Amino acid sequence: MQIRLKELRKKRKYSQLKVAMDLNLNQNTVSRYETGEREADYATLIAFAEYYGVSIDYLLGRTENPKMNE
Repeated sequence: MQIRLKELRKKRKYSQLKVAMDLNLNQNTVSRYETGEREADYATLIAFAEYYGVSIDYLLGRTENPKMNE
């Protein structure tokens, strides 16, 4: 998950601080998710998936298709 989170953030040219503020998280928490020091809970996974417009499976590396099923 950490690789995908960092790639998605950098692709959009967002800072960790922007993502943290948008998702009501601490910047250090976002950093720890991106480095794998911390695992996201279910609610946080959903928040990241909705924020970036991708599926949870994509975030978790279970698929290469970023599209969400609606």
